[in-house]
Amino acid sequence: MREEAKPRGEVIYVQARQMTTALLRVSSIETLYFDRIYALFGVSLEVQEGEIFTVLGPNGAGKTTLLKTVAGLLKDQPKKGEIHFAGRRIDGWQPEAIARLGVVYVPEDRGLFRELTVEENLDLGLWGRHDTGIAKDMKFVYGMFPILEERARQQAETLSGGEQQMLALGRAMLRRPRLLMLDEPSLGLAPRIAKNVYEALATISRTGTTILLVEQNARLALQAAQRGAILEAGRVVLEGTAREISENEDVREVYLGVGTTEASTKGWRLYRKRRRW
Repeated sequence: MREEAKPRGEVIYVQARQMTTALLRVSSIETLYFDRIYALFGVSLEVQEGEIFTVLGPNGAGKTTLLKTVAGLLKDQPKKGEIHFAGRRIDGWQPEAIARLGVVYVPEDRGLFRELTVEENLDLGLWGRHDTGIAKDMKFVYGMFPILEERARQQAETLSGGEQQMLALGRAMLRRPRLLMLDEPSLGLAPRIAKNVYEALATISRTGTTILLVEQNARLALQAAQRGAILEAGRVVLEGTAREISENEDVREVYLGVGTTEASTKGWRLYRKRRRW
């Protein structure tokens, strides 16, 4: 029998959840590196079907670890707690089995085969598919990202950062995900390109695809998401609707700031001195 995790801090729920069926339910998970370094402490959250849910937090908070744990990419993890997807308990499953359920993970480095062409990378997203919807899905991807069709025979390594992110998203959509998990989709992108990527996420969301994304660009993520959570030092410290999180005093000061690096750094130092969570 698994021992219940004992999170040290109390999670602030800014609003009670509505009683709906969660597509993804993470319950009190603890993830360790090298069996001794805690990365996640008693993390719990629920992602409802069809929504965009964002997890925010500083570097080292455990955001990527959370996604990898859900995807089954960390061996023998989580050590405690449970993960349910579409009513099935999946913690301890092999990543291939989880992927077959419709969980698709796009890593921070995008996971592209840089020596292959755009078309060849997209073809990998179709691996194992023999259904009649392939042409329709390709049309959807090229309609969302016309530049990919224009550069279909171009090597992935020659694309800009924004184009590579589009390629990663396009390939992921060809897997027909039920849950699309994205790690820092705006990382390294110019503001205009990042905005374009998030417009694409809104288009994907309208297809009914559930999206779980982790971000450091809090402003962009909260504009796109319906709900979210703040993860710090491996613990969920705040959870609620995107609007409620955006209006939280500490979130506004530390994560939203005034849009300058200097102000953000200053705000973080002040926050560390008088943190409320």
